[in-house]
Amino acid sequence: MKIAFLGLGIMGRPMASNLVKAGNEVTVWNRTPGKTVAGARLAATPAEAAKGAGVVWLCVSDAKAVEAILFGPEGIDSVLRAGMTVVDSSTIAPADSRRFAQRITAKGAAFVDAPVTGGKTGSEAAQLVFIVGGPAATVESLQPLFGAMGKKVIYFGETGMGQAAKLGMNLMAALYYEAFAEAFTLIRKLGVGAGKWMELIRASGVHSALVDTKARMALAGEFPPNFPLRLMHKDIRLMLQAARESGAKLPVLERLEQEIYQQAGAEQQNLDFAATVLVLEKLAGTKSA
Repeated sequence: MKIAFLGLGIMGRPMASNLVKAGNEVTVWNRTPGKTVAGARLAATPAEAAKGAGVVWLCVSDAKAVEAILFGPEGIDSVLRAGMTVVDSSTIAPADSRRFAQRITAKGAAFVDAPVTGGKTGSEAAQLVFIVGGPAATVESLQPLFGAMGKKVIYFGETGMGQAAKLGMNLMAALYYEAFAEAFTLIRKLGVGAGKWMELIRASGVHSALVDTKARMALAGEFPPNFPLRLMHKDIRLMLQAARESGAKLPVLERLEQEIYQQAGAEQQNLDFAATVLVLEKLAGTKSA
């Protein structure tokens, strides 16, 4: 299949590479020059990448970037045609997905929102989970491509519902890790050995894969970006926006955004979001590792 893949960041580059490995004809584009994918053709603009493609796949940082790729001066809008499919694996507001879908479908193309979970490691290993909204028949036609990049597709219905489900899941991740980070900070202030304490956590009902992964970072004091803090903060702002629009109340998340994420320093923005423990340690006068 002829595919344009737009966005070669932490997630996008391995995703595009896995599409190439599956035998697809892939053309790639990235906003910041210098990134390539072995076996893929490099285009100078999104429109050039998308010309003649059956599927255009996006994975970028936010709705502003998505809109520029779709409808900007060099965007794919100029080469859209009936029968094309646009898939967006960025995490953006459900309302933005629906707004973009309206404009895409007006030209006879299809639009699917398909944010992912699995982080950098899942992307590299083709073990992503796709969280999907859009026309059922279009989603079904994309199964070979989902299979080249991931291990599971969970379909939530109409356009925007994949984004809505992703925000709910990331809300849990943000709060669950914050609970761990606060507990981790407290037990160390109380003189409990962090390594021994983790033995307790792993043997108890509060153990999880998320805690395991992030705890290793906190214990080592090193935070390689599996999911960067700046992107989790962006998602938290999207959650709060969705809550305001829907009438939901998220008091704990509001405090987390104000008291932890707003306080994270510039040097922490590109670290994994597990680095929020550094904010707590600064407040408590402790230090990782």
